[in-house]
Amino acid sequence: MKLLVFAHVPPPHHGQSYMVRLMLNGFGGDRREKKDRTQEPSPFGIECYHVNAQLSKTLENIGEIQSIKLVRLFLFCLEAVWCRFRYGVDTFYYVPAPGKRVALYRDWLVMFLCRPFFKNIILHWHAAGMAKWLETAVQIRTRAATYRLFKPVDLSIVLSRFNVADAEKLLSRRICVVNNGIPDPCPDFATSVQPRRRARFAARARLLAGEKLGAGEMVAAGGDPQIIKVLFLAHCSREKGLFTAMEGVMLANRQLAARGSMARMKLTIAGGFVTAEEKTEFDRMLQAREYAGDMEYLGFVSGGQKEHILREADVFCFPTCYYGENQPVNLIEAMAFGLPIVTTRWRSLPEMLPPDYPGLVDPQSPEQVAAGLIRLMNDRSGETMRENFLGRFTLERHLENLARAFHGVENI
Repeated sequence: MKLLVFAHVPPPHHGQSYMVRLMLNGFGGDRREKKDRTQEPSPFGIECYHVNAQLSKTLENIGEIQSIKLVRLFLFCLEAVWCRFRYGVDTFYYVPAPGKRVALYRDWLVMFLCRPFFKNIILHWHAAGMAKWLETAVQIRTRAATYRLFKPVDLSIVLSRFNVADAEKLLSRRICVVNNGIPDPCPDFATSVQPRRRARFAARARLLAGEKLGAGEMVAAGGDPQIIKVLFLAHCSREKGLFTAMEGVMLANRQLAARGSMARMKLTIAGGFVTAEEKTEFDRMLQAREYAGDMEYLGFVSGGQKEHILREADVFCFPTCYYGENQPVNLIEAMAFGLPIVTTRWRSLPEMLPPDYPGLVDPQSPEQVAAGLIRLMNDRSGETMRENFLGRFTLERHLENLARAFHGVENI
């Protein structure tokens, strides 16, 4: 099967671009970069021809209207059509927009210019909420144009049951649910992370019960089991839940202090800011004594630094209400490191977690975040999250299910 992948890879780095890169690498990369395309077998029987449709260089530029972007998009579409005839690629893979006008207009142009040249069209819905947005936030003419340009496609890949509504709205002939998946970032979990996590959890329980710990127990628990290390790892924005997480930790510490508890929470924040206004607001909040002592900002992290903070954390906090949130990679990474998670009842997120999971809170509810953090610090050490990752969100499972869905197009 030959697949034209019309989607960008990092930079800028976010969940969608990262997952596209994982898919390309898993399927053998861009065949145009291979010196001998005839000899090397294609993993899963899929040959990818990649058009890196990168319109924005940075996160700040995403969604901005710029004439240069229109020129780039037109050139990317010409490149896709050229690949269609040069390499005989007849299946077009595309990631449709979330509910944003500028992104939707981009989709219109791509479908108008590229769709007539390809036999099969595959949409991969990384963002959620398009169906509701079309019904509630745009005029009927916009809806009509979208339906006309996205007339029933051959296959829609969605990440969750919640996401199915988006594909159904555009009348896809076939819909497949395929979870995201990533390479295991913590293959030594059982030998290096789990023993320390359990030791901290057990030591904290004893301290909160008024017992004293020996020197060896304190060392095994990292030296500070009374400090609950909370991690926020995402783009730093209000929609992603940054300020809700900060307020939640502050409220949790107030409640712990009122109880006379020796436990205290410290929030580590990692990620880049999307707007200068929110960075200014964040800096102002950190100047307040109640925030400054219990919060640390690391900026954008990757590689070894990112792995370190995930290993050191006790709880992961991600109270997002981002309009396009679907199946974020940061939650999958937190699961892989066996972290208890406080996150929102928002779009697809509850489907990612075990049934009746106690860490779910309502969006924009710092009081519930505080209660969730306190509840989890006494109730969960995180092993079930690791099991959830291994059972549902590994890269191997993701690629196998994705390839099976792609090959199904050939039989339509």
